Amino acid sequence: MNLIKKIKSDPVLCIAWILAICSMFLVRPDKEYAGYIDFRSLGILWGLMVVIQGLKDNAVFEKVGNFLLGKAKLSFQLCAALIFMCFFGSMLITNDVALITFVPFAVLVLKNCNREDLLIPVKVFQTIAANLGSMATPIGNPQNLYLYGVTGMSITRFIGTMLPYTILSGILLAFCLLLLPGKMDKVSVSQEAEVVQKFGSRIQIAVYGALFVIALLAVLRIIPWYIMAAIIFVVVLGMNINILLRADYMLLLTFIGFFIFTGNIARVAVVKDFLSQVTSGREFIVSVVASQFISNVPATLMLSGFAEDLQELLIGVNAGGLGTLIASMASLISFKFFTASYKEHQGKYIFYFTLANVIFLAVFIAVHFIITALG
Repeated sequence: MNLIKKIKSDPVLCIAWILAICSMFLVRPDKEYAGYIDFRSLGILWGLMVVIQGLKDNAVFEKVGNFLLGKAKLSFQLCAALIFMCFFGSMLITNDVALITFVPFAVLVLKNCNREDLLIPVKVFQTIAANLGSMATPIGNPQNLYLYGVTGMSITRFIGTMLPYTILSGILLAFCLLLLPGKMDKVSVSQEAEVVQKFGSRIQIAVYGALFVIALLAVLRIIPWYIMAAIIFVVVLGMNINILLRADYMLLLTFIGFFIFTGNIARVAVVKDFLSQVTSGREFIVSVVASQFISNVPATLMLSGFAEDLQELLIGVNAGGLGTLIASMASLISFKFFTASYKEHQGKYIFYFTLANVIFLAVFIAVHFIITALG
């Protein structure tokens, strides 16, 4: 029953499989279906999810957060720590995990400091920071990991492609700190604001740290992905089987659904030609627009089979995470956390979120066209 509830509560998963099943009427299941699935991307994504869950279970990220907050004396320093933890954290632990970890953390801290007036702007900028910081690395978000594998680009080229936009993101977020009310007010983060959970087992942390390095070696194509997956499975199974069960299998199933749909559509000549004509030469803007309605991960999976310039698609789906509340599914994490405690301010949050995201997106689009024109 819990599995059925999870599936019903995940609209993107449902849409992916409805499309997949409908496409099966156009292209009957055959041996080519196995070729649709990017097992490398799925295997690495699973490995990273398990390892990061293990580190999270040992309160590693909360410990880092507590250390940084202990240095904050003024409101803007406190907000900077909360926002940039998401920005830099998402580069290594994904945008989803950064928000799941640091958004509830921010609520606890701001309540303790009697600065609940900052909750909406801080949560909104944490969300933007996580979505933008994650663009910097192949492991920052699912669409990056997938496109990094599909394109076969080197790590230096990937980071070099996204670096101008990452720097722009950091500058914009720093500027936003200047707009916060009472930014120079003194604050004191007491011990009560710290996460209650104690720092985890040092042995487990060391093991998960080593597994994280192994996962990175697979991402960088130094070791085969299936060896990485086997090592992580065996080691984590021996330490804590529950960690294996807490990976986001709904996301993996969503990927498989879209793989089947796009694979089938690519075999229907009329549809393939139409989508190729619409996407070709317009990868950036098409992916930005598509992300606003179906979110950037599905947009990546749907458009990658018809795009000629995958680098433009990479930039577009990352920029496309800005905009509407569903442009990046990670954004819904912050929204759910906020409405759970402050439902009466839901409208205010959506207004602030949309305004900030539209401004960021407009700047990104303008800068992209400038870089393209100069390049």
